[in-house]
Amino acid sequence: MSGLSDRRSLFFTDFDGRFRARLSKVEPARAASDERLGTSAPYACTVLVEYDRELLRLLDVGMLLAVRNFKSGGGVERYTLMELSRFWPEHFGLMGVKEHQYFPMQFEVIEQTVQDWETEDKATMAIYISAIPVNYDLVVSGESAEYVRGFSYPVVGEQVYVLNREMIKSMYNRGVADKVQGEGGHVGSLKMFESAGEEIPIYVDYESLVRYHFGIFAFTGGGKSNLLATLIRKIMRHTRDTKVIVFDISCEYPFLLMDLLADPSIPSMVVLERMVDSPQEFSLSIVKPKRYENDPRVLKGLGRILSMGRVTHLVRRSVETPTFADIFQTLDSLASANADKPNYVNAITEIRMFTDSYMTSRGYVEEDEIDEEYVKHLDEHVDYFRSTYSIYERSNLYGWISSLKTIYSKIKERSAEEEVAGGVAPKTISEKLFESDLRLICLSIGDPETIKQLTINTVRSALSRRKREFSVKPYILFVWDEAQEFAPAPDKARGVEKTCSEEVERLLRQGRKYGLGGCLVTQRIAHLNTSALQQLHTYFVGTLPRPYDRGLISNTFMVDREILERTLEFTPGEWLLSSYIATGITNVPIFIKSEDTEQQLDKFMNTL
Repeated sequence: MSGLSDRRSLFFTDFDGRFRARLSKVEPARAASDERLGTSAPYACTVLVEYDRELLRLLDVGMLLAVRNFKSGGGVERYTLMELSRFWPEHFGLMGVKEHQYFPMQFEVIEQTVQDWETEDKATMAIYISAIPVNYDLVVSGESAEYVRGFSYPVVGEQVYVLNREMIKSMYNRGVADKVQGEGGHVGSLKMFESAGEEIPIYVDYESLVRYHFGIFAFTGGGKSNLLATLIRKIMRHTRDTKVIVFDISCEYPFLLMDLLADPSIPSMVVLERMVDSPQEFSLSIVKPKRYENDPRVLKGLGRILSMGRVTHLVRRSVETPTFADIFQTLDSLASANADKPNYVNAITEIRMFTDSYMTSRGYVEEDEIDEEYVKHLDEHVDYFRSTYSIYERSNLYGWISSLKTIYSKIKERSAEEEVAGGVAPKTISEKLFESDLRLICLSIGDPETIKQLTINTVRSALSRRKREFSVKPYILFVWDEAQEFAPAPDKARGVEKTCSEEVERLLRQGRKYGLGGCLVTQRIAHLNTSALQQLHTYFVGTLPRPYDRGLISNTFMVDREILERTLEFTPGEWLLSSYIATGITNVPIFIKSEDTEQQLDKFMNTL
């Protein structure tokens, strides 16, 4: 029988009278001895609960507790909200047992407690709860309630309540659930009321998730790829026109996204390293979970994708058309080589001025490729530069200007031959992303150098187009699985790896202004570009065994390290979700259980 009044039962639950608790202590959190291990909430709260054996089954980490604070008054009740981080039973008889005492006496006391745990003896047993303020107050006036951001000091000794299912549901999903189109748009369910047999769906704003970037972090086997496939599936089916491009260095997403790739209503494309002609070849080109390796349904699913003409291969080009950035780089080199010849320097300056004016008049940026008109203009003025600036015909500057048209023509001829031969070139991928109706592109390329160069080219092209077009729609999500390969710490990267990391960081810094989002998925965030990591507004954290990884998450996203410690107990599919923008409440850790992608795939393959 619940001990709550009718009005309070609108907001709280006491689990049918089982939860009788008081706030026993509020103390400033002690500074960490090693800041690398993470940050702490300003206050740590201890709640003393009357012992109830069944209550131990019903309580769960992540539940929100409420206790009246000093701002209450004037007919308004104001409660400080706290998140349950740990709970444990305590037997006062055991507290009196010391190691130096007579052993048979210790053993007898310990043995007796086993029987006590089965009773409801509240005189010798209690439940302790550690809780962390979430920087929100619940303001109750009559039968209405609202959430106000900020911390208020709670009244020590006051009664503690647990927010009920409906309050939790409205709090975490407020302003979000209505934005999700169609049924089944929830990303998962809340863990906190699972033991009570109540499933609470949790929603995210998928457009905000895409535009403001997100990350998925967990150790091997934690379900990163499974969750990512689930999120892509939700984005495809519950937003209007969002596009997704996956840089799949592990070659596993043609399987994990099989149902989407075979869906006629979702235009899509898979780009492999080499051409495949049969479902068997397609299957050998990708990675599958062990239990599906000999499943005949997989070949049927891959065969359907092939029959729809959605599988192609990458055409590797040894030479790409020069960009304006390449032109400027060449001019800089020529200027350095001819620094002792003022006439040559002046000629190079005029070419640079012309190039700047030409780009401005046509809206080009440095990442754009030069066009035929630009090349033609320089070629027609070879004699002008030779006579005006006294350029020697056998000089490197004269040779570069006069040979530019020839090499440009050769590159164009070779590109046309490659297009006829089939496959897609890197430039074509960028064009298809923007100029076609494709919504899902999966680049399953196992060669690190190739897929990193694809990242560089695609990011540069995307930012250049959006800046030139002044548009943000449709939103485009760039996904990097095994993100440590694409965005490593810059001080440890060299060559194409360093350039790739800089381009990923640039997209995350600038992309949200142009509707370009990013997703980083990794098991070792300690190896990531921290400037890129700090751009993420939403994150999903699974089990991270290494303390330094958890510490980096704690410091970067301001999550209490005690909350993160609970992720060590997660099973695959369980996640800590927190967001500055995509959930109904800002930066409050939420413990969720995600949907299983393999169940969705089984459902699809059973229809084949």
